[in-house]
Amino acid sequence: MSDISERKESHLRLCTTEDVEHRNGTLLDDVYLLHDSLPELSVDEVDLSCELFGRRLEAPILISGMTGGTPEAASVNRALAAVAQKCGLGMGVGSQRPMLLSPDAAESYRVRDVAPDILLLANLGAVQARDVGPARAAELVAAIGANALCVHLNAAQELVQAEGDRDFRGCLLAIQELVETLPVPLVVKETGCGLAPGTLERLAAIGVRWVDVSGAGGTTWTGVEALRGPQRQRALGRELREWGIPTAACVAYAKRVGLGTIASGGIRGGLDAARALALGADAVSLALPFLRALAQGGTARALETASEITEGLRAVAVLTGSRRAADLRRAARVLGPRLRAWLD
Repeated sequence: MSDISERKESHLRLCTTEDVEHRNGTLLDDVYLLHDSLPELSVDEVDLSCELFGRRLEAPILISGMTGGTPEAASVNRALAAVAQKCGLGMGVGSQRPMLLSPDAAESYRVRDVAPDILLLANLGAVQARDVGPARAAELVAAIGANALCVHLNAAQELVQAEGDRDFRGCLLAIQELVETLPVPLVVKETGCGLAPGTLERLAAIGVRWVDVSGAGGTTWTGVEALRGPQRQRALGRELREWGIPTAACVAYAKRVGLGTIASGGIRGGLDAARALALGADAVSLALPFLRALAQGGTARALETASEITEGLRAVAVLTGSRRAADLRRAARVLGPRLRAWLD
């Protein structure tokens, strides 16, 4: 448990202070939304609200799961949950693996006293879900009052961690068992490397209905691990720093398969959010902008960040003649050659 706590604290510190973002980008900048000079809309008419997993959101925006299991993580989770509550956004917690090792770790994930109304997503790695079984996974969801469970896939990150998992067999079957038995919705979530068409097809075939693509272009967890591990792992992390499928391509792949889609991985503002929604995403999720805002200016700055993203999305909705966030899916757009190459 002490090793995991140290790793969690190291991740927070590195993501707050170091260069940990992909350099090749999300390819969302290859989505060009056509400007409507006569939108016939008032800003006040734009309704960004949506329903996700039975909860109403003021905008299709979630604060991604980042951390848990340490006192510092508890402070981060509670502060961000308060932001989500005030702004009507959703939120996830970081991996609940520490709760499997120490019951006391649960307190760092419990936020319902400060955020009773938010959409809250629990989080467990696919390897851990395989090892503990669906009943224990359901207990983790119930323990924090979550509305859904994210099962995260992070093979690339684990391979770069000196202490990481090396055996990923049986994870697809574990996910299928969760689909069949879990009393809340299941979201299969990558962690910065994206979901390929073949992976998405296998997930859909076992009954998965929702994914969080977490594509390349945002935080590179192989890059983060390259900053903290022993020399051998650092070399591998540097080699795999840019590994992954760009977020924009992943969103398009997921919609081709017909899956409900949360777009994450390098979403940095309202325009990125609008581009992802235009590609078919049902909602977007952000981590690093909120973590850094919290580090730089506390809850007040995190609230400002939420407002900036929401207002940016509202502005793009007006400028494309979109009365609702969902209308962005029908907005006229042009795809650039880099994204088209991935989609072809």
